[in-house]
Order: sequence, then structure tokens, then C-alpha cells
Amino acid sequence: MTIVCNLHNGLFQELVSTSTLFNDGDWVESKDQDQDGSVRLIQLADIGDGKFLNKSKRFMNIETAKKLNCTFLKKNDILIARMPDPLGRCCLFPFDENEKYVTVVDIAILRIKSDYSNSYIQYIINTSQVRHAIEGQITGTTRKRITRKKLENLKIPLPPLPEQQKIAAILDAADQLRQKDQQLIEKYTALSQSLFLDMFGDPKLNPKKWKLSYLHEVIEDGPQNGLYKPSKDYGSGAPIIRIDSFHNSIVETKSLKRVNINETELSNFEIFENDFVINRVNSPSHLGKCGLVPKINERMVYESNMMRVKFNTKKTNIVFMLSILSSQYLKNQILNSSKDAVNQSSINQKDVNNFTIPLPPINLQNQFAERIQAIESQKQQAQASLQKSEDLFNSLLQRAFKGELTA
Repeated sequence: MTIVCNLHNGLFQELVSTSTLFNDGDWVESKDQDQDGSVRLIQLADIGDGKFLNKSKRFMNIETAKKLNCTFLKKNDILIARMPDPLGRCCLFPFDENEKYVTVVDIAILRIKSDYSNSYIQYIINTSQVRHAIEGQITGTTRKRITRKKLENLKIPLPPLPEQQKIAAILDAADQLRQKDQQLIEKYTALSQSLFLDMFGDPKLNPKKWKLSYLHEVIEDGPQNGLYKPSKDYGSGAPIIRIDSFHNSIVETKSLKRVNINETELSNFEIFENDFVINRVNSPSHLGKCGLVPKINERMVYESNMMRVKFNTKKTNIVFMLSILSSQYLKNQILNSSKDAVNQSSINQKDVNNFTIPLPPINLQNQFAERIQAIESQKQQAQASLQKSEDLFNSLLQRAFKGELTA
């Protein structure tokens, strides 16, 4: 029989004994950190949605960790992110070294008794039902979060241990399937990057001595800043490309917000297939982020914190230019040219015109594009397979929450 309980009245008391815990991580300030220390500080960036991402690179020494009375993580601790994105995501901690890892205060540590399934619990916490419940408990406006006390009141189904283990095994198998698809996509992405380096070399070093060209020498139209419209003007008019419309350097046009504009505004700020948009105002990590506009079925515009650029197709291939504009080589030029303001940086049209790129002959750019298109064709098949495996996993996850998976 499935018991529906919450972390406070059910899991917290039922799953957590005196030898285990449900605590926030530790308050570790910059002054407490030591890059030469032996204790790694696990951060929010490490916590994926059901997957430990292993991204952080901050440390402290063991003496400081013990002085601060830090909680050392253990293998299979459930780590729950109390801040976005998404808020409430959780994963199992994968490492088993003693006194080697602690975590920050915005991550909750759930360590349950051995007669319950850690894997099952983390899957259930990541369901859309629990995520929806978390959204109703969020506090803060600019920095949204959920307190551990509110996490304790989340209701989850808790069947007997054999059912938990069976459900977790089914979800593990489905998760492995989608991870294989994701890894295949990552291999195709790496192959594209390797092909660029093989044909053209590192743009920074330019080992093949390609001619260095200013961007203004290969720009046919632009750069032009986009349309400014306050939020009150958003409605049912023309689609508008915004800074959140990018995915893998391609503008996603299917679910764009719309803005009410007149014909003059539409004509002045209209964007077309194979145009590029470049973020001109943003945080340093997103400044200069670029996107290629794919085939579009209706007239659309782009917002004011972007520039639109159209390149000369007799001198450049758009696939080659997408690789260059997305490279660390150009990112470094953008950061070196940026002007800092409060919480954001910016570049202007003159900056973009004066960026330099190594420019191989157009025939080599075209050969590169043909090979990339072949890779992309295989990658699209892998993405279609990933979508199916994602749908299967999410379907099984929903059934698990409803108690239907072991019926």
C-alpha cells in the first residue's frame, strides 16, 4: 500500500533517524575558502535535475571545515537545490570519500535511513507534481528560493521498500536510455568543433595564416539595434526575438512572445532568415551571445538589447560564421571591448564592426558547411531519439508518483 506523507510529518520523522539528517548546507564565506584546500565546496551549479553535474571548483581546508562545524557529505545523500533553476531540483551525491566534500547553505541535504530507497526518493522529488508544489512555496522576488522548513512539508507517495526499489530500477533503465541519447548528441557537437579546428585551426593562433578581416568588411547590412518596447506593449502582434530565444546558437521561433507594433516599426526592425542577432547588453557571461535566424513563416522583429547583422554571402558562409561568432576567440574580443554598468556590460555597433576574424577562402567555408550539415543530419536523428526517451522517462515518472508503475 502506498502511503502519502510529507517530509515533516512523514519522511522527516519516518525516513530520518538520529544517525541521519535533513539539514541545510553550510554558510561558507569567501574568506573561509582556500583553493589549495582538500575539501571541495559543492555548489548550486553541481545540482542537476536528477544528475550530479560536477562543475564547481571551490575548496576549503579541513581545519576550517571542522572549525565551522560543516556537514561532510556522504555517498547517496540527496542534495536539493533551494534556488533556481529549476528550484527544488535534486540529485544523489556520487562520491564516497570521507571528509572531502561539504555544500553551501542554499542546498539541503537529505540523508535517509538505509531501509528506504535513496534513488526512489530523489526521482519523486523531481516529479512535476512536487515541482508544482514547490512553486507554491517560493519566497523572494529577485532571488527566489524555498526554505528547508517548507521543503519538509512537501507531500510524496511512499510505498513499501520493495516497490520503491522496483520503481527506481525501472526509472534507472529509462534514465540510462535518455543519457545515451544525450551523450550521442554531445559526441556530434564535439565532432563539429573538431572539424572546425582541423580545417581552420584555432582562430586565436591562426596557425594556417588566414587573412584577418574586420567584421565590417564582410557585413552586408547592419549592425542595427533592435526595437524598444515596454512590457505593456506585449500582446498579440508580431513575434519578437528576445535574449531568451536562443538554443545552441539558433533562434527558436516557435514560442516567441508577441508585441503590438505599427507597420513602420515592423519595417524598421524586421528580421529575416539567415540574419544573425547578437546580444549587445547583458551580464558578462551572456554578452555577445549570438543566434542565427532559421527559416521563418511570418514577419518578426527583435528587441533593443540586440543587434541584427547580415553577412555578405559572397565572402562568408553562414555556417562558418556561426562557428566563429560562437567561439571563445570572439567572446574574448567582446569582453575586452565591453563597457561596464551596474550589473551588466554592453558593446556598441562600432565594437562589432571592428572585431576581427580569420577568413579562409569561401570554397573552404562551403566545404566545412557541407560536412557540418551531414553531422547535423545525424544529430537531428539523435535529438528525435532523445525526445522519445525523454517522453518515456517523464511518462514513467508521472506513473511512479501516482502509484501506477508497479500495478
